[in-house]
Order: sequence, then C-alpha cells, then structure tokens
Amino acid sequence: MATTYAALLRGINVGGRRKVPMAELRTLMEGLGHDAVRTHLQSGQAVFTTGSGRPEGREADEDAGENTIEDALAAELADAVERRFGFAVDVIVRDHAYLRAIVEDCPFPAAESAPEQLHVTYFSAAVDADRFADVDRAAHLPEEFRLGDRALYLYAPDGLGRSKLAERLARPRTTKGVVATTRNWNTVVKLMELTRG
Repeated sequence: MATTYAALLRGINVGGRRKVPMAELRTLMEGLGHDAVRTHLQSGQAVFTTGSGRPEGREADEDAGENTIEDALAAELADAVERRFGFAVDVIVRDHAYLRAIVEDCPFPAAESAPEQLHVTYFSAAVDADRFADVDRAAHLPEEFRLGDRALYLYAPDGLGRSKLAERLARPRTTKGVVATTRNWNTVVKLMELTRG
C-alpha cells in the first residue's frame, strides 16, 4: 500500500546558494521511483507517494541513525541530491499521520497567531529537555518554546528574523547530533494538507 510523505530539505535556495530548482528536484525524486511528486515553495518541501518498505537495496543502518523507513527515504534522497547537485543537504521525511499530529498538538493558540509568529523546528530524532536546560526562558519572554514529538514549537511575536530565542535555540549545543529544520506555521499546515492523500 502506498504512503504519502513530505520531504524537508534543509538550507537550500537561501541567498542564492545551494540552488536546487524545484523542477529538477521533482524529476530526481521521480527517478528514485516515487509517484505524485509535488513541491511547495522554493525553500525545500516536496510531497511524494511511495510503496511501503525501504528503498530498494537499502538495509537499515543503525550506526548512521537510520532505523525507520522515513530515515531510509531521507538518506536515499540526500544521497541523490548530493550526487546530482554536488553538495550535501540534510533531509527529514515524515508521513501524514505525524504531520497531522504536529498541527493538532500545537501548544500555542495557532488560530490567534499570525503565521510568521509561529514556527516548528523538525528534528531527525527525539530530543529531550536537557538540551535546553540552560536556556533562560524568562529572559526571552514574550517569546516561548515547547517541545513536541521530534519537534520544537516556537512562538515569536515579532517574527523569526528578529527572534533572539530562535537564535539561541539554533546554537550547536542544542542541535548537536540531529538534523533540525524550521518551517513557519503556514508551511506546517500546508504539508499536513498536501500529504493527506
């Protein structure tokens, strides 16, 4: 049975660097055997359908942190992007059920917030609160963050570009050992909708 996924590519098409044209990304993904490939915006979101199971010829690689079908799909796409475009790109792949839960479990009043005020950072693996123990939450108010399932919700009333808390949360100590990529609330909701199938 086919499953619909979203692939999140980190740090492409930013400031004219690491260019990955969306039409070429779609062609690349179709070449990997994926169906119904669509892209959303230019900032690295693709939705695709593929049969259940790992990519052909790819076994679990637990040493590389690859132990789920989503991990295997992400690693396969990252490898293909590097071969095609000549630079490494981190990729996270998630299915509709996960993306729906991210929207439903939002701890902030999304309906009352402008899309640029609310963001989700997706992590490639679970992170615990210890990573953020030295973040002075009170010093950053009214900005706030909460942890979710392999995700961090950030409320930044003045937007991400002006957020001191976002800058603090992106430091290497908090992201060490995991891939982290952030999307605004409009994109979070859109990916949930596009993967509905």
